Amino acid sequence: MKQIVFLAFFGNLFFLNAQYQFSGQVPEDKANHSVYLSLIENYRKSSRVYSNQIIKETKTDNSGHFTFEGDNLSSENRIYRIHIDGCEEDGNGGGHFLKDCNNTQSILFIAQKNDTISFPLLQNNQALCEVSSTNNKSGLLLEIDALKEEMILDFLEYDSEANESLNFKKWFNTFQEYGEKNKEPLADLYIYDFLSDRASETHSYYITDVQNNPYYDSLAQRLVKNYKNSSFTNQYFKELLADKTISEIKTEESSSLGFIKITSILLLVIYIAFRLFKYKSKFRRSSSKSQTELTPQEGRVYKAIQNNKTNKEIAAELFISVSTVKTHINSIYKKLNITSRKEITKNQPGV
Repeated sequence: MKQIVFLAFFGNLFFLNAQYQFSGQVPEDKANHSVYLSLIENYRKSSRVYSNQIIKETKTDNSGHFTFEGDNLSSENRIYRIHIDGCEEDGNGGGHFLKDCNNTQSILFIAQKNDTISFPLLQNNQALCEVSSTNNKSGLLLEIDALKEEMILDFLEYDSEANESLNFKKWFNTFQEYGEKNKEPLADLYIYDFLSDRASETHSYYITDVQNNPYYDSLAQRLVKNYKNSSFTNQYFKELLADKTISEIKTEESSSLGFIKITSILLLVIYIAFRLFKYKSKFRRSSSKSQTELTPQEGRVYKAIQNNKTNKEIAAELFISVSTVKTHINSIYKKLNITSRKEITKNQPGV
């Protein structure tokens, strides 16, 4: 009996002190560099590093290994980022803020306080590209990024407005079905951020889709069920209400009704004020953007795309996996603030 009580006591103690462990490896040239762990509560701020999201810092050892561990994370799933960069460190996560650092490597993943997750170093010293986790939701964001790449490639084959409309319908359904199937609202929010981005070509279709598609209300219900008191649930409700109002106004205008209800105007004003408050800085692509910020490997992928090579051809040429090629392409898109291969092939000067 004493043994049972003893084991039960320490079993409960272990449960109460459940810890996370996030470990990985980066190339040896990043030995003794800082690695940062960030918490992404605002899904509109998942595309790049923000210094005020950083919650922990560690150092890589002489072989490039790093580990984060503790018991201070949420017991619910949240979106986290691990990143490392080669910029001069300033105590706030490196000099990457406002995209000042050109060689940041990072990975987004879903985790909670008792997860064990590893980020292995791949062939050709590719770091922070894959995730192995005790949490089956951790790799969903990487899978969504792969879907984004497939969508971009698919759009290259569509030139007419009719085909473009069909393609938008296809991919909106693909993303939304993916989110519902995996039963993780955080993945849905990552998808929602992509589809509803006002600076993206998807936004015009989204504004029409949000009016009649039950998916968005279904996501609201799932957020309340899983993350009722979170800031991002409240953020989603506000944005959804504002976007539905905009959609209704546009529908009325297109039908020549010409009459806008006062309540709709007020909601639109609230929406604009909310957006201005949340996002004071909106970055635009500069026409003089230089490709010198790409890493040597990304430069080779960029040049291969200019030569109209497929992902498989690039992988074979550079002796890397197709998955790694896709990761490089996503990084190139983010660094150059572009969304398609077409924007690379029309800029014929090399890297």
